[in-house]
Amino acid sequence: MNDNPMRWTKGWTNFDPNHEAYPEPDSDIPNIINKDTYLSNDLVYLLSGNTYVTNGATLTIQEGTIIRCDNETSTSLVITKGSQLIATGLKGQPIVFTSNKSPKARKSGDWGGIVIAGSGTINSPSESGIIEGDFLPHYSLYGGNDDQEMTAIMTYVRIEYAGKKINQSKELNGLSLYGLGKKSILNNIMISHSADDSFEFFGGTFNINNLISYKAKDDDYDFTLGYRGELYNIVAIRHPYISDVSGSYAIEIDGYDKKLGMTSKKLSYVKISQATLINLSDNINYQHTTAAISSKNLAQLNFLDSKISGFANVVKFDNSYRSFTELANSFSLENSIFNVHDANVLTNLEPKSEAQKLLKYNMFTTQFRNVSDLFEKPLDNKNPEFTLKQSRDSYTVMQ
Repeated sequence: MNDNPMRWTKGWTNFDPNHEAYPEPDSDIPNIINKDTYLSNDLVYLLSGNTYVTNGATLTIQEGTIIRCDNETSTSLVITKGSQLIATGLKGQPIVFTSNKSPKARKSGDWGGIVIAGSGTINSPSESGIIEGDFLPHYSLYGGNDDQEMTAIMTYVRIEYAGKKINQSKELNGLSLYGLGKKSILNNIMISHSADDSFEFFGGTFNINNLISYKAKDDDYDFTLGYRGELYNIVAIRHPYISDVSGSYAIEIDGYDKKLGMTSKKLSYVKISQATLINLSDNINYQHTTAAISSKNLAQLNFLDSKISGFANVVKFDNSYRSFTELANSFSLENSIFNVHDANVLTNLEPKSEAQKLLKYNMFTTQFRNVSDLFEKPLDNKNPEFTLKQSRDSYTVMQ
């Protein structure tokens, strides 16, 4: 296990974006981009209103480019099906999408987010869908049968203060990925202070790595519609008092969407390694947390070499899993360390003691007080560190 999972974050992340003095915009991005377009870093751009990349066009963004996003309009960047986004930042020059508000005034949900629609497979009887949000219908289609497609290349990108409300019950996500194929490349992406999910995966088949979700209101990583892929080096940092009324998790996974129905296509299957899932709770306020992971509708999820800390429980299962055999075939946590407050595994199946076997042979700590028991400087607001304080040998093996 890598005991310093944050080393790869140095040089491009920002854990205190509300104090960042970004330059004022000096160029507007058009709302319809129907031909290949290049945004250079010698200008600061304003994104105002929903902007659609259409007609098979490619939007290319140079490293170091700053895009300020209008908080007074419904503002999102939508890469429509058949078009492409190439946003390749560098470690010392990340691409930044952020609120147009001044320092100290920025809030979760100041603007919408980034929506990318691909042509990959989804688990839905219609084999296609309409992206969520108040978008123009003819630009909202996603899904198909091309799991080799390439819709996006994103690397060293920060997305800050997204997740604007659509209506009373629905917000947009920081980054919504619809039906992307295997040739899409996404890594080194940080999403902070999203008013809904940070990352949401709607079907598709692709791998993604080096991701950070910081203080999202709803889920950090949400998978549905038969998404299948691997995630490596991911971080979720939650706060016990920042949560959606419906319940929020570091990981929420659905095998399929019950509202849309299920086809014979495979259910969501996600393999995650080198994850650090943290709730910044202590032994007084942990009651405001739930589980780190919510697994529903027969989803399959495998964890390896990971750390989970500060939640009330490790994982919560819904009633779609009807036996412990189904649970064991659908979930695993291997070679990992966790310290949580309550029962570890939540399920309606009996006996409860049988559920604990899902976490067998992992390490765990006792007498939890707060996440500082496990990590170095996890509560530092500007430069947190999540290196383990002690070697693995100092923790207890769960038999």
